[in-house]
Amino acid sequence: MCKHCNYTIHGHQSHFGWDNSLVPAERVEPGSTILFHCRDSSAGQLGPSSTVEDVRTLDFGMVNPVSGPIHVEGAEPGDALKVTIESFAPSGFGWTANIPGFGLLADQFTEPALHLWTYDPATLEPAMFGAHGRVPLKPFAGTIGNALKEPGHHSVVPPRRVGGNLDIRDLAAGTTLYLPVEVAGALFSVGDTHAAQGDGEVCGTAIESPMDVVLTLDLVKGANLRTPRFTTPGPVTRHLDAKGYEVTTGIGPDLMTAARDAVSAMVDFLAATRNMNPVDAYMLVSTCGDLRISEIVDMPNWVVSFYFPRCVFE
Repeated sequence: MCKHCNYTIHGHQSHFGWDNSLVPAERVEPGSTILFHCRDSSAGQLGPSSTVEDVRTLDFGMVNPVSGPIHVEGAEPGDALKVTIESFAPSGFGWTANIPGFGLLADQFTEPALHLWTYDPATLEPAMFGAHGRVPLKPFAGTIGNALKEPGHHSVVPPRRVGGNLDIRDLAAGTTLYLPVEVAGALFSVGDTHAAQGDGEVCGTAIESPMDVVLTLDLVKGANLRTPRFTTPGPVTRHLDAKGYEVTTGIGPDLMTAARDAVSAMVDFLAATRNMNPVDAYMLVSTCGDLRISEIVDMPNWVVSFYFPRCVFE
């Protein structure tokens, strides 16, 4: 329960795509604080007893359910919805999967794979990966956004100008997010909660984990944002920084190719130095490794770096 929340949105009050004709789950005044019960990105298709065969048979029509939508009274096109991310109450269970055809290195990892996680939802101590790896946790909502002005059903998988499946790890507790409003009431929804993720979410999944989220929704009239922006309350990588990083690079004229090369090199490095199965290394780096553009001005070649936190193994 959330004693200071004005409303509660339950797990069944969710949907699987953006559609500005959906009936709101709730109509709220600006400044309202809302508790959202968010389902995991598989909508419960993957659970503590799941096997890799469940990954093979995932129904993609049921991925990334988002709780809502919320009609915010007075919200009009051209406004911004101000989303103050108050808190997360994680569940203690999560999963990471390699889903065939999905992810940055989908052509290299064509078979399904699954890792199930347990973690302490009270202490958020790093979660164990195998016998030696420990991944620091930082809960956040991967999908958070408003309805599009275009009518009809729109997939929740791609991120959009009004938010959606942003997968920005720093949309954590304490962050304030501003989302463009394109329809009356904004029709805001949230879901796809993660216990941890690296910047890039390179295998396509993070530590996917159902959890409760508390948000305060307010309005900035006439903001005329073209895309989302946000403000963090402080440092964003201190949960990973303590032991430094191993870093691989990709260099060339295409940023996507360079990103793939940097991640592939890190998978190879961990497989060689930690005696890991390459697909396990690929899933692990998706939960805690960060893709960064290191240089984008020295034409014709750009540099993408992939940072893997040494604290996972030290």
